Amino acid sequence: MAELARLDELLEHGKMHWSENEDAWAAEPRDVVAALAHEGFEEYKYEVMKSRRDRRPTGGVWQGLNNQTGIVASAIWVLRSTDAAPIIFIDFDGEPFRGGSGRHDSRRD
Repeated sequence: MAELARLDELLEHGKMHWSENEDAWAAEPRDVVAALAHEGFEEYKYEVMKSRRDRRPTGGVWQGLNNQTGIVASAIWVLRSTDAAPIIFIDFDGEPFRGGSGRHDSRRD
């Protein structure tokens, strides 16, 4: 799999970082989804979960398909609290996209 330039940009600009405690990414879901869409993944599933209509969503899922490669990208997020960024689990074809020293291990050329 090619480099994911837009996700790397989020990291470089401090909009996404790896949380060892959560074993997940900390970022705004809209930023991650926009980055994946820019990488060529076309949305085919988007769901948000709310506890009440008048409240902010408590979590959600997004999936996109890259029609050129056949790879499916998934992002699942959960809100922690109002003062912390949501945690996001990202995978490609079911393989986790992780931070830290294992971050690039799931990329395939």
